[in-house]
Amino acid sequence: MKRVAVIVAGLALALPADAFAKGQFHPEEEWNLRDWVPIHLGSLNLSINKAVVYLLLAAVVTMALGIVLMRVRLKPTPDRRQTVGETIYEVAQTQVAEQGLPTKAIGRWFPYVASLMLFIWVVNMIGFVPLPISDEKFHVAGLAIPTFAIFAATSTLSVTITLALLTFVFTHYEGIRWNGPVKYFKSWIPDVPKAILPLIVPLEILGQFMRLISLSVRLYANMLAGHMLILTFIGLIFVLENVAVAVFGLPFATIFYLFEVIIVVTIQAFIFAALSAIYIGSAIEPEH
Repeated sequence: MKRVAVIVAGLALALPADAFAKGQFHPEEEWNLRDWVPIHLGSLNLSINKAVVYLLLAAVVTMALGIVLMRVRLKPTPDRRQTVGETIYEVAQTQVAEQGLPTKAIGRWFPYVASLMLFIWVVNMIGFVPLPISDEKFHVAGLAIPTFAIFAATSTLSVTITLALLTFVFTHYEGIRWNGPVKYFKSWIPDVPKAILPLIVPLEILGQFMRLISLSVRLYANMLAGHMLILTFIGLIFVLENVAVAVFGLPFATIFYLFEVIIVVTIQAFIFAALSAIYIGSAIEPEH
């Protein structure tokens, strides 16, 4: 019960003031990314906003986890910290890298897929921790202090499509590097009668680009849906202007919160890394 109470309190702290104004419900405002530090190069917007700050924080935490769990004071008899690090390493190696990559490519691409899995897990997990990283402010003694809020950078499509684009580029780079451009692109053409090749080849090419879309949208949609459900159940209290709705809304918000933190966060990080390994491996050793 104490843990549930802490979660409920955390969710209450994470309520954005404008999104849950009395009688109104605008959760989409949480994904309006305002420029905190404007950086514009022509039409290219490189400004630092809330999503960028979350990504930078996640990068620092990911590196810290890697150093603390897998490099600092390793012992012949592992303690709890080292056991956690070795478990993460084993999952990344046996369940991600070895399942998707050919043996000859594991040494080169294991660091990428392992880092990808851990980084996405950290980004997802941080997204469910109420942090004072928000566009909303409350004032104390004349000071504007950011409100505590939950926000996952991976619930922003630009973030997930960038991660997917890295895998997309690495996939075709490795396919060409190992097989040569002619053999690699020829492997896209299935062994079918020549009469239907004009129909099949465009579909095969489209299928390559669909990997980019599916990889990015899967992560984005799952994280976005989780946050929206939590905000929706809490928002019912304000939309209906009835505190009694909390008896219904907060328990369901807590259930979805726990479901996302315990299951979805880890599964989505694993799937993204595993599919990246499979795509790179299939390009190095094409089926056709």
